[in-house]
Formats: sequence, structure tokens, C-alpha cells
Amino acid sequence: MREQYKEVLAGQLLRHEGIELKLYKCPADKWTIGVGRNLEDRGITEEEALYLLRNDIEISINELMLAFPWFSRLDEGRQMALVDLHFNLGLNTLKSFKKTLRLMEAAIEGKVSWSEVSSELLNSKWADQVGHRSQTIANMIEGGTNGLDC
Repeated sequence: MREQYKEVLAGQLLRHEGIELKLYKCPADKWTIGVGRNLEDRGITEEEALYLLRNDIEISINELMLAFPWFSRLDEGRQMALVDLHFNLGLNTLKSFKKTLRLMEAAIEGKVSWSEVSSELLNSKWADQVGHRSQTIANMIEGGTNGLDC
């Protein structure tokens, strides 16, 4: 099918299906999103998942910059650690790690060591729940390295 017809068809499907940006149940009782994408039977491709991931990373970085003015002063390894935390916890739960975040800001100023920040992060129920992920993030915070080095 020629590209021009695919564009016409896309417009027609948008009119018929509508567009939903959040998960919903279609009339056939299937979890669906977008323009009639049946997630139960079709799911998404790996390429689509990676596209969404890249978008979610950008969203996370922007939310962290707004929430924590000091975020941009972190080196890239520690920024990556905070993005991973944000990705895992969501912003509201991350904000509940008040002592860790206060220590992180103090470490930027040189008032406490990064190992103190790392230790405080590991001293949480979350660290017990996520296992190796917590140690990787703690190592990134302590050493300012990326996750590949941990």
C-alpha cells in the first residue's frame, strides 16, 4: 500500500477508534491504549518499548531538575543514579527519602561524604526490597560512576 493511502487510513482509524493516552478496556474487554492497540494480544515491540524508555528518561530528568535545583550540579554518574531511583520509585516516593536527599545536597557542597549518602540510601526498606539494584545505585552515588562500572 502506498504511503499516501496509509496516511489517509491512519486518519480514518483515528476518527473511528479515537485516541486514548491511558490504558482502558475496549468493548471486547481487552486492555488497550493509543489508537486501538490491544495490549493483551499484541503488546508492543522491543523497538516501541525502547522508544518509550528514552522518552521516560527525558521526562525523569526534567522532573528531577524541577524538583531538585541541585540535580544539575551532580556529575553524570550520580545523575544516572537519581534517574534510576526516580524511575523505580516515582517522584513522590523519592521525595520521601528526605534524609538521603538532604545528604546528597550536602555532599554536593562538600559537607558530607558520598559514602554517607550511599549508606543512608542502603539503610532503607526499599534497599531490602530491590536487592542488587540498591547496591548498584549506592555504588554509583558513592563513586560517581555509571551503572556499568558497578
